[in-house]
Amino acid sequence: MPSASLQRPAPVTLREAFWVWLRIALLSFGGPAGQIAVMHRILVDEKRWIGEQRFLHALNFCMLLPGPEAQQLATYIGWLLHRTKGGIVAGTLFVLPGAAAIMALSWIYVLYGRVGIVAALFFGLKAAVLAVVVQAVVRIGGRSLSSMPARVLAAAAFVLIFFFAAPFPLVVLGAGLIGWWSSRRGSTAFRAGGHGGGRGGGVADADTLLGEELPAHASPTRRETLRTAAVWLALWLAPIAALVLLLGPDDVFSRIATFFATMAMVTFGGAYAVLAYVAQQAVENYGWLGPKEMLDGLGLAETTPGPLIMVLQFVGFLGAYRDAGVLPPLLAGTLGGLLATWVTFVPCFLWIFMGAPFIERLRGNVAVAGALAAVTAAVVGVVLNLALWFALHTLFRDTIAVGWGPLRFHAPVVASIDPAAALLAAGAMVAVLKLRAGVIATLAVNAAAGVALYLTGLIG
Repeated sequence: MPSASLQRPAPVTLREAFWVWLRIALLSFGGPAGQIAVMHRILVDEKRWIGEQRFLHALNFCMLLPGPEAQQLATYIGWLLHRTKGGIVAGTLFVLPGAAAIMALSWIYVLYGRVGIVAALFFGLKAAVLAVVVQAVVRIGGRSLSSMPARVLAAAAFVLIFFFAAPFPLVVLGAGLIGWWSSRRGSTAFRAGGHGGGRGGGVADADTLLGEELPAHASPTRRETLRTAAVWLALWLAPIAALVLLLGPDDVFSRIATFFATMAMVTFGGAYAVLAYVAQQAVENYGWLGPKEMLDGLGLAETTPGPLIMVLQFVGFLGAYRDAGVLPPLLAGTLGGLLATWVTFVPCFLWIFMGAPFIERLRGNVAVAGALAAVTAAVVGVVLNLALWFALHTLFRDTIAVGWGPLRFHAPVVASIDPAAALLAAGAMVAVLKLRAGVIATLAVNAAAGVALYLTGLIG
């Protein structure tokens, strides 16, 4: 029953919700951990549209999906509130500001990125990005790792990925099976944690706009389900098929479309896990950009609102810009960036509109809840792996590949440490972890510090 002191909020129209989702999109800086915290503060604490446990149930499901969990969570909650139209509005608004900003910054990057002062600005940003990713580990782990088994699972995920190059999907699937099996046997080791909520029980589902009830649209007919699948599959796959047939499989646009469409299906573990996969494939296999440029792109994504995974637009932009064919390079880059964005985010709507009704009906299932919570715990290890990857490429000029039996990892060449990068990264760590400075303020200060080091001749 609702609390005696609280009255459920009045229903809101889709038009009213539009402005709230736009506000969330414009405030969603700092990667998925920060974005989820913004959504929690506005939707749970401030508006009381959704309760703590329902929010966490949806989040854990989105963590299990391939792709950007923050955008998928917005789509899920938008769908809960206003059906498919609500999901489209919430998910699209979450993407648009960042897409526009990254496109503009991509133009600036290719036109002026080699200018000394601009390069120095990106140098400062890269050091701050490392601190932001470490902060994400702390934020996600703070509420997800509430038991020793959860902490052990996170540690195991990190070891498997970093030292043994285990595939992300298998690690996440294994974590889910462990949580499911453990909860079915009556264990409470894996319980829903949180991202950004306050301590304690939080807002009860019964005291919110959605309440505890199962919405009517969470039980679609078979015809409705098939129609939804057909529409979103066509929107996703038809452009890819057209490009491959018209241009051939080796054309840069066909490669961008097929690569990012494949990525959308196999990169489990949230946005940070996606970045590790893309960095490996786009840098090492396709050669669209270098490791330092990947970090530059992540710095751009961290300084703009919306999904951190919008860095994929930057990757697609550079890939097409450098293999423009008969097109002007800037036009080719623009089309490549938009194509990467389309094939990355359209399937996110498919996953939510097909899976959310099923997950809502299982909201009271203890085993499913345990599986989803275990996945979230494993994701902490995935994010820690990414933080270490960034540290190696930010703080050291050289690394060495280590291989011994099943061990496969990169170690730093200690003598190649970059003192300026280490100093900036340490300052950013203190700012975000100790002084609790905002992400944007930290990025701005580090960018300015990079420029200052350049002007004083301390970096080239």
